[in-house]
Amino acid sequence: MNIVEDLESRGLVADKVDELPKIFSKPRTVYFGIDPTADSAQVGNLAVILLMKRLGLAGNKLIFLVGGATGMIGDPREKGERSLLDSRTLASNTRAIKRQLKKILGKTPFTMVDNANWLTRVKLIPFLRDIGKYFTVNDLIKRDIIRKRLETPNESISYTEFTYALLQGYDYLTLNEKYGCNLQVGGSDQWTNMLSGVDLIRKKKGEQAYAISIPLVTDISGKKFGKSEGNAIWLDSKKTSPFAFYQFWINLPDDGLETYLKYYTFLSIVEIQALMVLHERNPGERSAQNALASRVTEIVHGKAVAQAVAQASNALFGSTHFSALSADARKIVQKEAPTLHVDANVTVIEALTKSGLAGSKNDARRLIEGKGVSLNGVLVEADTEIKSTAFENNMALLKKGKRDILVLILK
Repeated sequence: MNIVEDLESRGLVADKVDELPKIFSKPRTVYFGIDPTADSAQVGNLAVILLMKRLGLAGNKLIFLVGGATGMIGDPREKGERSLLDSRTLASNTRAIKRQLKKILGKTPFTMVDNANWLTRVKLIPFLRDIGKYFTVNDLIKRDIIRKRLETPNESISYTEFTYALLQGYDYLTLNEKYGCNLQVGGSDQWTNMLSGVDLIRKKKGEQAYAISIPLVTDISGKKFGKSEGNAIWLDSKKTSPFAFYQFWINLPDDGLETYLKYYTFLSIVEIQALMVLHERNPGERSAQNALASRVTEIVHGKAVAQAVAQASNALFGSTHFSALSADARKIVQKEAPTLHVDANVTVIEALTKSGLAGSKNDARRLIEGKGVSLNGVLVEADTEIKSTAFENNMALLKKGKRDILVLILK
């Protein structure tokens, strides 16, 4: 597939300035802007980063613009003003994000720039004369978020955030003049801000510039991923561990799986369709979730880590025995799962009560009699002692139901 066919078949374009065949009639210099208001990107950003990688692999030049200046302001959101960060914090966040981009993009070349390099040097009067005159207040207050804030008495917007669209437009103009940038990509929630740059270049230079947006990626409740929503899944392993990252993908419901595979993996459309057919035949095997989790974790954390967390996950929730785990996978199991150090011949009832899986010995006995407790995948009896032979690599798996797990570690 060429890039137009690939984008269309994946449903990766929500809004566009002009038709895709015209936009991609020749190689473009394309940019995506990230405000470094955190020291890590998250999965909402990742969808656009991977779109950029697709464009890079198709022969377009990539620019990632980090908003060292706009990050001091923050784009308007539906409720409340954003916290203003200092330049040192923003610089530290920028370095962290650049490391993530290098890892995700691999050998795909890209340029990274910081709008603090020009916006912090802008003088007010020249900016108002040369840029501000191309924007009308009438148009700005019609934008959804600004309009909602103006209509809500307790959520009125400051002039600081009100100017964000002008600054983003100026970014596009600057990149156009310095690097020949003529295409911007971003999330659909940024569409009106993206149009600011397209319109500014047209009005000021008489040239056509382009923009495309990706559909907003949401969680299962329909909320977009992000810091302000409190549901961010971070790309930084210190903020969201690779195991937790993997679990997020593997536990996704069936609805929307095909879309996630199209957005977040480089599987071909034919491969995705075949995977969905296989998944529909036996949803219980969760083959689509497994493929999605493995591939996205590999993109973000590398192949070795992805394999280790997949092994650990399958040992805790699947059919892999602890004896088959690599050393890295064993470390992940002991770090991520609830654990209890025990002596040989401890009873199951003691393990359940000491760990808190059961509130009392009577509660533990009721769970066992109700066929709700298993040891290494085998249902246990109330008087079962856990022998040393039950431990593999000094670990045994005690389960209450399907999801409540406890890793027993032999002292």
